[in-house]
Amino acid sequence: MENFVFEYPTKVYFGKGAAKQYLAAELKKYGDTVMLAYGGGSIKKNGIYGEVTAILQESGKKIVEFGGVMPNPTYAKVQEGARLAKENGVDLILAVGGGSVTDCCKIVALQAKTDEDVWTAELQEGRFPKPDGAPIPLGAIVTVSGTGSEMNAGGVITNEQKNIKTGLFGAAPRFAVLDPAYTMSVPFAQVMSGAFDTLSHAMETYFGYTDEDNVSDDINEAVMKSTIRNMRTLLKDPNNYTARANLMWDSAMAENGLLKLGKKTDFHAHMIEHQLGAYTDCNHGMGLAVIQPVYYRHIVKEGLPKFVRFAQKHL
Repeated sequence: MENFVFEYPTKVYFGKGAAKQYLAAELKKYGDTVMLAYGGGSIKKNGIYGEVTAILQESGKKIVEFGGVMPNPTYAKVQEGARLAKENGVDLILAVGGGSVTDCCKIVALQAKTDEDVWTAELQEGRFPKPDGAPIPLGAIVTVSGTGSEMNAGGVITNEQKNIKTGLFGAAPRFAVLDPAYTMSVPFAQVMSGAFDTLSHAMETYFGYTDEDNVSDDINEAVMKSTIRNMRTLLKDPNNYTARANLMWDSAMAENGLLKLGKKTDFHAHMIEHQLGAYTDCNHGMGLAVIQPVYYRHIVKEGLPKFVRFAQKHL
């Protein structure tokens, strides 16, 4: 295995009713003003918005709304959120939704605490911008699993002016609420798309260097096998809670760093999809499902022993 340093910053509250059980106590750690971030408004239709805002109000928090975060969040949306956070003196950002909302808020949390342009500093100058103190604390309530965004500091952002979709680094969530029941109202195609994103994260780590025996790959095989098994379960029984719970934790495990320890990863399929998304605004998981088989057919001869091992373990 390669050398590594591992530290994990996110506290996870997992299970049915986790928000009602734990969120109020967690909120006591932060100031009075909370920016509530969400996407197109589906959380208002399925009742999650009402549940979360009630907890915030009962906790005495002032709510600053930041809605309309799109599936492929733009850098313009990041700047909008940063301005809103600055103007209102936000003490905590609470991202409610899928990975896109959390990704956007990670960079908002950093951009709101620095006068530097985050995109220029990180991508053009190759350095992390200097925030005024720490980034704004961030929490995530996951309603669509698959990206594992709640488990790290990376956010995939689209710069529409430059036609570039890529990763930036901002604030890792201090805490995450993972309630599998929240995924029940998500369109089924998005559930499966998210699950394939999880599988892609695991595969692109698994097929990276090194091919020697290592515990990270052993754990990865369990995550991939679980993801495939539970996707098949949902095809027969879309509302199976156990399958959704397993997929939600598979998603978290694939991106909390454990599978990557001692590895050099191969995320070429993701990088290709990012640029596809920059030009077409396509669904991320669906884009990966198209790209991944073609890419693996291209590299299979160079990594044949690992592909054989993968097939024997999972198919």
